[in-house]
Amino acid sequence: MSRLTLALDIMGGDFGPHIILPAALNSIIENPNLYLVLCGPIDLLIKWYDKQDPFIQARLQLSDCQQTVSMDEAPIAALRNKKDSSMRRMLDLVERGEADGCVSAGNTGALLAMAYHVLKMLPGVHRPALISLMPTVDNGKAYLLDLGANVDCDSEVLFQYAVMGSVLAELVGEIERPKVALLNVGSEQNKGNDRVKNTARMLGDTPSIHYIGYVEGNDIFSQKADVIVTDGFAGNIALKSCEGLTKLVLNEVKKASNLNWLNKILAKIALPLLRNIYLRMNPDQYNGASLIGLRGIVVKSHGNASSEAFLYAIREAVKEVSMQVPSKIKDKIEAVLMERH
Repeated sequence: MSRLTLALDIMGGDFGPHIILPAALNSIIENPNLYLVLCGPIDLLIKWYDKQDPFIQARLQLSDCQQTVSMDEAPIAALRNKKDSSMRRMLDLVERGEADGCVSAGNTGALLAMAYHVLKMLPGVHRPALISLMPTVDNGKAYLLDLGANVDCDSEVLFQYAVMGSVLAELVGEIERPKVALLNVGSEQNKGNDRVKNTARMLGDTPSIHYIGYVEGNDIFSQKADVIVTDGFAGNIALKSCEGLTKLVLNEVKKASNLNWLNKILAKIALPLLRNIYLRMNPDQYNGASLIGLRGIVVKSHGNASSEAFLYAIREAVKEVSMQVPSKIKDKIEAVLMERH
């Protein structure tokens, strides 16, 4: 891999530089080809930068930004008034070609608005989508989109989501001919609203997409499909419900293991098994939702992500840059449009 540069919004998220800077350092250490542009207040950055070894400093660039987009700021207000913010700066760097991609844990709505304004959409793509991995049975994974970029989508947008998700699963997920499904209230062909049914017909008429039909909510983790497509309203609810259930299960296991001395002994015996379950379900490793459909690579980290979780988001951006995802999505969209017409 040749030199690769990412821009990071170090002021984004609930904890900002306290979790992002350690993740940045770890990403530099584990990837010898990675260079970072850190966007944030220069006084804060300099204090951290001066403590690093010279070989680390050589792969860092500091970009002074005196504004910060708060987590509750209105997207339109952020777009109009925060042109010197760390979030806006990283997007500007991607747009100018000074960074290959960018990562932020900041305000999702503001990031969507800024990214749409600065980077613009790929030809043939109407709206961007947030897409992320979900764990499935037998150590598998599935891509779910949209996770909240657009709460109301027509059939054409859902169709484009399916195409883009298929490309990402093939390139980054290394899945040959990914199985694509639509999330629906039932698996029968007569179920669902007109929007979903129209999308199903469009996908069924597109041989280059491996469309397998409908899946229900309980199929998300079944590995029936490699890519699951829905609108941002249902997708965001599904994502948050899954995260909440994961936390509930992990907390209940911890609580039960400390209930009495017998449970503590049994928990120690079962520790290797419990550790494996935790590693599979730990949301940190699925952090980093990609904002696809844009002319540049943008990865959105959870706002409350840990340093380890933010590192996963950086890794996702590295993969997408290496695979030239926007270019491949553009080529696929063009091919599918020709196929349909």
